[in-house]
Amino acid sequence: MTQPCCRHCGAALSQTLVDLGLSPLANSYVPPERADMPCPRYPLHAWVCNRCYLVQVEDAVPADEIFNADYAYFSSYSVSWLAHARAYVEDMVQRFDLGPEDLVIEIASNDGYLLQYFVEKGIPVLGVEPSGSVAAAAQSKGVRTIVDYFGVELARKIAGSEKPPALICSANVLAHVPDINDFVAGIAFLLSGDAVYTVEFPHLLNLINEVQFDTIYHEHYSYLSLLAVEEILSKAGLRVFDVEELPTHGGSLRVFACLNAASHSEGAGLAKVRADEAAAQLDRPEGYMNFTGRVEALRDGLLAFLRQAKAKGETVAAYGAAAKGNTLLNYAGIGTDLIAYCVDRNPAKQNTLLPGSHIPVFGIEALREAPPDYVLILPWNIRDEVVKQMEDLRTHGTRFVTAVPEIRVN
Repeated sequence: MTQPCCRHCGAALSQTLVDLGLSPLANSYVPPERADMPCPRYPLHAWVCNRCYLVQVEDAVPADEIFNADYAYFSSYSVSWLAHARAYVEDMVQRFDLGPEDLVIEIASNDGYLLQYFVEKGIPVLGVEPSGSVAAAAQSKGVRTIVDYFGVELARKIAGSEKPPALICSANVLAHVPDINDFVAGIAFLLSGDAVYTVEFPHLLNLINEVQFDTIYHEHYSYLSLLAVEEILSKAGLRVFDVEELPTHGGSLRVFACLNAASHSEGAGLAKVRADEAAAQLDRPEGYMNFTGRVEALRDGLLAFLRQAKAKGETVAAYGAAAKGNTLLNYAGIGTDLIAYCVDRNPAKQNTLLPGSHIPVFGIEALREAPPDYVLILPWNIRDEVVKQMEDLRTHGTRFVTAVPEIRVN
């Protein structure tokens, strides 16, 4: 097997963060009529670059096989994420004095979940979204959207037809980009003057500290620290001037960047996160060691819980046909023998089977029709939101469970 190389700096990759074996694509839900057909599986191995400290998986799957026309992730099905998006818009409008004369571009704009709030304020927007199915949903909300992948080539086309943006934003997309250098170079090409780029991503420091290995899947090509992101942005002529720590997705960063010559001064958050990462040794190989053993312990704890429930004749259902849940289920080898079914609010995922495990997915009402003994919340990052929505199940004796960073039942 050819030794993989870092997608940013080109160095040979030799240090493993964790090897999750062969796994199906996390968002490739299976039609019931294909239940007897095995899902294609691909290597899911997270490496650490010992030169630039970008954590990454190999390019085992072409991007167009993942983000195709039927891509099933719609951001607007999470109430808490919509609230997060609305709050972001309010903050950015106030902080950077955005108005009707400005243009806001979002890359990976999904179903218009965020740009719709700029539209409400009369601020011109442009979304860039590679998946036609979710882009159509955005356009129905009045969010002007280009269906394409972002990089230098598309940035040149946008620059030829649009005014320079005052703000470019992207949330949870930088990790999804195979050619991260081309993506960032496209951002730099579109920025001018004091224009700002904000990028949000789950913080690698939390992934390691909280054993969030289930956020590793094929469409997440990279796992990002401030250290690595500063290096990548710097090579494109951009500098980070502020960082905010966010509770989303188990702990995220919002990084603010601009051209090197822009007038933005450094915010206090930047020094704080740099110091946190240095204390965790993310700038040296030692910071990434011993993760595999912690992942194995989490897997074994979940299996022990599910097997014990089965032995007692108790039923377990899953909430949320989330990609992270599919990583967890496939790594642990969990199927319908241990989890009866899964529910999800997204109609695009209902009446399908989860990839690999082939656990059937139904609408939320299935939980109330026959309340299970336990609901395993796979998207643990929205645990509180789910428990609040499903609180009435407690009257039937249902208890809620999450597995990351350890088994928690209440």
